[in-house]
Amino acid sequence: MQALLKFSRAVDWLSNGVGKLSMWLILATTLISAGNAVVRKAFNISSNALLEIQWYLFAGVFMLGAGYCLLKNAHVRIDFIASRLSARTRNWIDIIGILVVLFPFCLICIDLGWPLFVRAWESGEMSQSAGGLVRWPAYALIPLGFALLLLQGVSELIKRIAFLRGVGPDTLSHDDEPSEEEQLAAAMAAQLERESQVPTPSKAG
Repeated sequence: MQALLKFSRAVDWLSNGVGKLSMWLILATTLISAGNAVVRKAFNISSNALLEIQWYLFAGVFMLGAGYCLLKNAHVRIDFIASRLSARTRNWIDIIGILVVLFPFCLICIDLGWPLFVRAWESGEMSQSAGGLVRWPAYALIPLGFALLLLQGVSELIKRIAFLRGVGPDTLSHDDEPSEEEQLAAAMAAQLERESQVPTPSKAG
C-alpha cells in the first residue's frame, strides 16, 4: 500500500503542476484577447490566428485543469447530502463513482479523441479560416486532458482505499474548509474591519 501511496503523491504533484500551468493559460488568453481587441479598434487590423489561439488556450485550461480540479475536490457535490453521511460512506460513494463513472468515461473519451488527433496530425489539417492555425494541438488536448483526469482518478482511488484501510487521511474531510484564497480574503476583511474601528484622533481647535 505504501508503494501505491507514493505513486499517488507523484500523480498529485503532476496534477498540481499542470493545474498551475493552466492558470497561466488564463492570463495568456486574457492578454491576447485584450491585445487583439486594442489592435482591431486602434489600427483596424485583425487576425484569425489570434482569435483561434484564444480558443486553443481556453480549451487547454478546461482540459488540462480537470485533473487538478479532481485533486482539489473542487467538482460539484451535493453538500447537504454528503454532510449527513459518515466519512466511510462518503469514501465508498467516491470509490463507486470513480470505478463506475469516471474511469469508463475517461477511457471512452480517450478512445474517441485519439483518432481525431492522429488524423489531424497525419493530414496537417488546418483551420478553414484564412490565416488560421493547425488543428492537431486542439485535438491533442482531448486525449491528453482525459488521460490526466484518469491518472488523477487512480490517485484518488488509492487515497480512498487507504483511508478505509486505516493507513491514510480522509481527503474528503477538507471539503468544508475554506481555500487559501478564501482565507486570504477573510484575513483582509478582518484587517479592514479592525482599521475602521480605530478612532481617528481629533484635531486641536
